[in-house]
Amino acid sequence: MSSPELFLDSSALFAAAASTTGAAHQLLLLSEQSRIVVVVSEQVIVETEHALARKRPGALPAYQELLRALAMKIVLDPPAAILAMRSGMTSHEADLPILVAAMEAQVDYLVTLNRRHFIDDPRVAERSGLQIGTPGDALHWVRGRLGASPAAPRP
Repeated sequence: MSSPELFLDSSALFAAAASTTGAAHQLLLLSEQSRIVVVVSEQVIVETEHALARKRPGALPAYQELLRALAMKIVLDPPAAILAMRSGMTSHEADLPILVAAMEAQVDYLVTLNRRHFIDDPRVAERSGLQIGTPGDALHWVRGRLGASPAAPRP
């Protein structure tokens, strides 16, 4: 069985970088153990760095070290032509590049804290064919897939 692939949007990556105790950070620990693959897009990397610089500048060095240390899979941002074909998949078009990047990467799960535009609108999951949830939801899903072995980190 191949390792589950989870796409983290910038809200989830921010949470993972800003706190070492939450579910988002636990996902990174699983990635570090090669139990899952964390996938992000170029846009996610940039958005997360900008948000940390504004809101948690003290976390920037740890974030930059995290990027170097983890074997994250970084995918290209989707081209405009692909985005145009997928227009209307979300009620908030600014989130479309993230949704499409996750779709194009063919991940198993999209991890986000964006309830309003991703989680609370079931049409987004239906249209994209992605499982979408919070870091806590994703951690629960991953543990189910991997089996809740004692080696799996607990929040």
